[in-house]
Amino acid sequence: MAGPGKYLAQLVIMGAQVVGRAFSKALREEIQRSQAAAASRGGGGAASGDTSRAAAVSSRMGMSVQEAKQILNLTSAEAKLTPELLQEKFDHLFKVNDKAVGGSFYLQSKVVRAKERLEEEMKSLEAAPKKNQRASDNAAPPPP
Repeated sequence: MAGPGKYLAQLVIMGAQVVGRAFSKALREEIQRSQAAAASRGGGGAASGDTSRAAAVSSRMGMSVQEAKQILNLTSAEAKLTPELLQEKFDHLFKVNDKAVGGSFYLQSKVVRAKERLEEEMKSLEAAPKKNQRASDNAAPPPP
């Protein structure tokens, strides 16, 4: 006759298997959601190399381009982001959130990080045409 210890051991093993399967399924789903979120943060219509680069920069900087634009109150009505427009928005929000006038140091730091993120994006956009130009220059020599 089997003792209660045998049944208890079987119950523990079955419970561990059920928990293990549920954990692995949840982990796979989380990885898929994370990859989908990273792809959506990367920017619309970009090549996969650009998307992975943008995701890497967003991860390193801790902020996406879209979030940075929201913080600095840059709308789609402003057709092109220029350094002058960026500086103007930054100066206004930095001044308004100064702790000396009752503002928040946290918000000031978010404004600084948003400006840094958009400056990084502008640099990479300026470098992309130069990179493409160098690639086309090296692709085929001019005909004699």
